[in-house]
Amino acid sequence: MKIIEARVIVTCPGRNLITLKIVTDSGLYGIGDATLNGREMAVVAYLQEHVLPALIGRDARRIEDIWQYLYRGAYWRRGPVTMTAIAAVDVALWDILAKAANMPLYQILGGKSRERVMVYGHATGKDIDGCLEEVARHVELGYKAVRVQCGIPGIATTYGVAKRSGERYEPADSDLPAEHVWDTAKYLNHVPKLFAAVRERFGDDLHILHDVHHRLTPIEAARLGKAVEPFNLFWLEDCTPAENQQAFRLIRQHTTTPLAVGEVFNSIHDCRELIQEQLIDYIRATLVHAGGISHVRRIADFAALYQVRTGFHGATDLSPVTMGAALHFDTWVPNFGIQEHMPHDPLTDAVFPHAYHFADGYFTPGETPGHGVDIDEELAAEYPYKRASLPVNRLEDGTLWHW
Repeated sequence: MKIIEARVIVTCPGRNLITLKIVTDSGLYGIGDATLNGREMAVVAYLQEHVLPALIGRDARRIEDIWQYLYRGAYWRRGPVTMTAIAAVDVALWDILAKAANMPLYQILGGKSRERVMVYGHATGKDIDGCLEEVARHVELGYKAVRVQCGIPGIATTYGVAKRSGERYEPADSDLPAEHVWDTAKYLNHVPKLFAAVRERFGDDLHILHDVHHRLTPIEAARLGKAVEPFNLFWLEDCTPAENQQAFRLIRQHTTTPLAVGEVFNSIHDCRELIQEQLIDYIRATLVHAGGISHVRRIADFAALYQVRTGFHGATDLSPVTMGAALHFDTWVPNFGIQEHMPHDPLTDAVFPHAYHFADGYFTPGETPGHGVDIDEELAAEYPYKRASLPVNRLEDGTLWHW
């Protein structure tokens, strides 16, 4: 089953998405996601220059050999661009392998560990009351877990909060990075009030999640984790930058609030200490940015040894291809925790027809052979690429800070 064609498809049905399509001489094809928010065209250039020519003529079934060739052959290994490009190839090849076997992807991985996959939605509001209304809407839709974010008094823009009520939150909203202002003290003083309000209105059964988005120092994160313990969060996400994995040891010493991290990780080396020393509870590395199914499976197996569970990133900066593949992975992986879910807009769903299905707070990946997601190339061509950048943060005194 030789690879005879490999090409990149760029489309922007609401946001930029990069798809890799690999075609074999058997007539089967597979698709992988190559989207890297704000750096999409860097991945496209890397794929076209270094990866796609090397794929032609190779046996599509030799997934591990191709993965090792692309990883070791790069020499300057890892990094978001390289690992996203490798992931696109890897997911497309797993798609082909499952189609060749006429099986859904989860069966090729080892079969079901569960019948359905619990997901969490995003509730945001300009203030606490607005966020509570969004939580209520998600509860009505059947969600058992909700990430809550609200505006902070005295801060003009807050991560995770849409500019206007009822709108979708979209961070990549300008050609060049917008500059936002941040104040840690205002955030730390206000956000526990949000969790208290959610618990008062919705009780103890709803799973509450929250994303700090890397903005606190380790001791500030420890303070927050300790302060919110009475509200029994499902997790506190990205509470401090994780370049220094040892920083999480200090946080662990002060709080029992579960910790999640990893959506910006590219390899097992980014989280090895965090997992081995049990400094986190959930690993969020995603298929599209951490080397695809082949590599994330290694991360998940390693995490299982230390009772760390998966909690994959699933925002709309990942295409339905990644969502479909992740749901098959979630269905199989023994140490599954939860899956993030931000619904794509109808245009994106039309460009990427898919077999996965949401009902009552859970997803099922479907029984279509492969990962169950396709691309309508004619429709995709109607939505050309538009450069979009994520913001940057500055403290109130002008110091550049973590966004």
